[in-house]
Amino acid sequence: MEYDRRSQESPMSDEKHLTTSDGKAIEINDSGEPAVTTADGNTLAIISPAAERALTRKFDLRILPVLAIMYLFNSLDKSNLGNAKTHGLEKTLGLKGTQYNTILSVFFIPYVLTAPFLGILGKQYGPNRVLPLMMFTFGFCTLMVTAAKNFAGIMTLRWFLGMSESAFFPLVIYYQTTFYRRGELARRLAIFYAAQSVASAFGGLLAFGVFQIESDTIAEWRYLFIIEGCCTILFSFFAFFYLPQSAATATFLSPEEKELAYYRMQVDSSSVVNEKFNFRESFKIFKEWTSWMILAIEICLGVPLQSVQLFLPQIVARLGYSAVKTNLYTVAPNVSGAVMLLILAFASDYTRWRFPFVALGFLFTFLGMIVYVGIDVKSQLHVAYFATFMMTWGTSAPSVLLDVWYNNNIAHEGRRVVLTSIGVPLANLMGVVSSNIFQNKDAPKYIPALATTAAFGATGLALTLVLGAFMMFDNARRNKKAGRKIELKDIPTERLRDGPRVEEFRWFY
Repeated sequence: MEYDRRSQESPMSDEKHLTTSDGKAIEINDSGEPAVTTADGNTLAIISPAAERALTRKFDLRILPVLAIMYLFNSLDKSNLGNAKTHGLEKTLGLKGTQYNTILSVFFIPYVLTAPFLGILGKQYGPNRVLPLMMFTFGFCTLMVTAAKNFAGIMTLRWFLGMSESAFFPLVIYYQTTFYRRGELARRLAIFYAAQSVASAFGGLLAFGVFQIESDTIAEWRYLFIIEGCCTILFSFFAFFYLPQSAATATFLSPEEKELAYYRMQVDSSSVVNEKFNFRESFKIFKEWTSWMILAIEICLGVPLQSVQLFLPQIVARLGYSAVKTNLYTVAPNVSGAVMLLILAFASDYTRWRFPFVALGFLFTFLGMIVYVGIDVKSQLHVAYFATFMMTWGTSAPSVLLDVWYNNNIAHEGRRVVLTSIGVPLANLMGVVSSNIFQNKDAPKYIPALATTAAFGATGLALTLVLGAFMMFDNARRNKKAGRKIELKDIPTERLRDGPRVEEFRWFY
């Protein structure tokens, strides 16, 4: 193994020795370095930072790009209705009244109902198998939209699309926590999640190009679903055979690197690496009141997130451009959202703070919505367009950093996947709210919808600050009780199976 080998005759001072399944223990030495020791406390190895950097680079190059592309297709297949709406989808399918809002809303019901079950299946059989199968299914549903002739047909397809996409993001989050330390996770997940913003931008560009097609055979907007559906299906086959189940089975790692990857997770991610799922133990996560606070914040996040993702073309349309230019003008806000997400995520990992950056995202959303509602768009066109940038800044970052925040505080793998598989779909369920507050009768200003979205953003900001303040206070209380200040890096996660009920536990805030 690529460790700095050191031989010591005496145990490390002031450390408890927790023996792993292979008879070794993981602990933090006096210099703050992760160490591998024998059961009697003798140090076998100090994990080399250089070896860790080489290992994470391999994960970054071999796993992250594939996941990002998968999520790009996931986002395209979920949000392309907004682009199609601007080019005649309602007219082609004969949609009337609020039927368009209904087909948006119906997506989120199976999304929430099936996500926990698919999340559990992902834990049991491996995200590397379940994720590509989900991708194939939602790609097929997208392709079949080209055959939809009426409201009933497209609503049925949207129902099954919601089922097939439900646990995709939660499983990707869990999958990444099995490869990366807590302090490495935000920027990696941000790079992955940026694919959604890129997808929204790319979706606008793709729609711009596709809508130039002149066809007497089928409606131009149907080509959008043909292209996106076929590409999604093809890539799912590649992902199925490419993604490793875990670091232990990754063919691109040497035996030494596999061992290093295992020890990294024991030190700074999981209490038991690759632990078998236990239903009763995993659902104990809901005995903690902080889990319910996280779910409340997810609800507040969901409305702005879905409003911007689903209705940005309609919001931008108020600026007075043609249907083609409206799609083109959604590109820059979405790209800037991806850039802001990366900036906040890298800053969060660098400072090892989570909640201030989540709160900042909520603040961006609130301000963007309020500005857009409060000004005369036609006379202050540039200010209004800038407000759409702030909307995208404030939706991407909280979604990623909130998920990273609570995953950082859960060492039990089963509890982690359960909370994520409920929290993320719950945020997406708020698409039902978003779909029904943006009414055609309120076009083009959509003031009731924007004001409602701003209110959810303000509430999310307040709840985030309250939870962050509690974590800071509770850490100070625990340190006072212990008689010394204990840092997160001082406690290997293998000791933190029961979370806040463990005296050594400290919040990652």
